[in-house]
Amino acid sequence: MSKYLISVVGPTAIGKTALSIKLAQHFKTDILSADSRQFYKEMSIGTAAPTKEELNTVKHHFIHHKSIQEDYNVGAFEKDALKTINELFKSHNIVIMVGGSGLYLNAITKGLDDFPEVESHIRKQLNEDFKIKGISYLQEKLKSLDLKSYNTVAIDNPQRVIRALEICLGTGKPYSSFLNKSKVDRPFKTITIGLTAERDIIYNRINQRVDMMIQDGLLEEATGLYPYKTLNALNTVGYKELFHFFDGSWTLDFAISEIKKNSRRFAKRQLTWFRKDRNILWFDYLTEVHQIISELNKIIINN
Repeated sequence: MSKYLISVVGPTAIGKTALSIKLAQHFKTDILSADSRQFYKEMSIGTAAPTKEELNTVKHHFIHHKSIQEDYNVGAFEKDALKTINELFKSHNIVIMVGGSGLYLNAITKGLDDFPEVESHIRKQLNEDFKIKGISYLQEKLKSLDLKSYNTVAIDNPQRVIRALEICLGTGKPYSSFLNKSKVDRPFKTITIGLTAERDIIYNRINQRVDMMIQDGLLEEATGLYPYKTLNALNTVGYKELFHFFDGSWTLDFAISEIKKNSRRFAKRQLTWFRKDRNILWFDYLTEVHQIISELNKIIINN
């Protein structure tokens, strides 16, 4: 029988974790997380990582396996995750992957894009520009050089923006022109299913989730991480806004409203990314799990 990786995608707060657990229980298999924010053991509440109860229900991989002080990137994840997947396929015909980080999901299903080397001084200058002029300057620069990337990369993440600009400036070509050139063959088949809803519903779910995070202790979690705020892992929605509150530059109410706003923007970018893939089988977030399993079984049987 062929080996299948069932990849569950969709915007933040749509219900991917709950669905992946139900699928893993049905197929009696493990879950592999491709959510780059949930890799770090110090970040739990703000990343909406699976609860202890959920982690005990089904075996998960790549949840809280790294520290915020460790360097970890998509290339290292691709290598580690493929090794784990190959091990799991020795005893399972199906493995579940779940996440909202499109770049990390694609690294597993399609392989990473091959970018040319560029001179190191370009990145150094961009880092200086970021320190002096801020993220908005870099964003506008990317918008003028590569509108496609501006609309699809994590535009609030300085590292992602700098990386795209580095390629644009170093090659004279848009960063987006190097994407999706040639993909590697994987020794398994991938079925990607997506959860979605009307925009108002997604945004309301995000707002409710942020309120729940605050109730669950996000403020306390972020307080403990404040001394490490310059680390790249913490340059993420849910933490960076609260750091402004701790700095005294924002009120708590404003910081929370910014978490909600930036989470909504993140969800919009996720949907833009996923909708480029015409092979995704989309389901409304309220679809019963048995209907989804039925569709998956049809695909597996017909293949």
